[in-house]
Amino acid sequence: MPGRVFRYRPAFFPNRRAVVRGLGLVFAGAFLAACATKPAPAPVAQQSPDVISIVAVGDIMLDGSARPELKKYGYDYPFDRTRKVLEGADIAFANLEGPLTDRGERVEDKKYTFRSPPAEVSGALKRAGFDVVSLANNHTMDYGAEGLSQTIGALQQVGIQHVGAGADLAAARTPAEFTVRGKRIAFLAYSLTFPESYWAGSMRPGTAFGHEQQIVADVRAARAKNDIVAVSFHWGQESSTQLREYQTRLGHAAIDAGASLVIGHHPHVLQAVEHYKGGVILYSLGNFAFGSYSHKARTSVIARVRFHGNRLSAVDLLPIDVYNPDVVFQPTSP
Repeated sequence: MPGRVFRYRPAFFPNRRAVVRGLGLVFAGAFLAACATKPAPAPVAQQSPDVISIVAVGDIMLDGSARPELKKYGYDYPFDRTRKVLEGADIAFANLEGPLTDRGERVEDKKYTFRSPPAEVSGALKRAGFDVVSLANNHTMDYGAEGLSQTIGALQQVGIQHVGAGADLAAARTPAEFTVRGKRIAFLAYSLTFPESYWAGSMRPGTAFGHEQQIVADVRAARAKNDIVAVSFHWGQESSTQLREYQTRLGHAAIDAGASLVIGHHPHVLQAVEHYKGGVILYSLGNFAFGSYSHKARTSVIARVRFHGNRLSAVDLLPIDVYNPDVVFQPTSP
């Protein structure tokens, strides 16, 4: 369990838009050093019946270079040091990068394709504490429609909801919904990444592409039926801490339409955190348990976002070490 925390309370800045566009660089250096000087917070407890906590992590991909280690130690192994944080949340969310399948045909002419054993990984995700995963990314369709279908089935079998991909575009745009102590929470997810052939159509399975008009319409519809709406985006440039213009535009559009939380993935490194109006945008949470020995993905955070009633009340960023040459696919407190 991570033992250091950076705590940000939006209520302290009620009339201020707090933006740090280069925060990814700060996370990698001075930010983590500052966190190391702060005492660990007490375990999170529900202070009132109105407090709801959502934990979000970065990319999960249990294939690639991790395969030999996972065959040796099992698929629960990556989550052993973060399980308490995940289990302590009302809802735990992640981006699942790659299908859970042993079927389908590998997509041709794609440099990197991934897949993981469906029963083993879905069970490990459930035991780790995850409640919902985004499938809106550039690997979900690596083994075609059959791979996607088996992924969804494996998640459903263990009671994990999915969002951002489906049998057609309408299914891919359908929110995952939860009720926690009388409050309704909805999740939506979109991919802004190629290949275009992975995007769902009216009669084609795939991921929900992030058209701004559709995002706004979906968020408004979800907010009309729910108290809290979270939106996940697979976006940005890999290995870069710099934001692309459309990330800010779409993040703001989602919150303007009624979302309170925006969660970003794909760059594999940390990017900026922005307090915008009544919500927060986590532009990229970097990697979590990701099967690569990349030397670029070194530090990440677990984001613990709390709501008091319908209002965002606190964001805790718990630093984790994800440098796999050292931690070997097991996110660890630095």
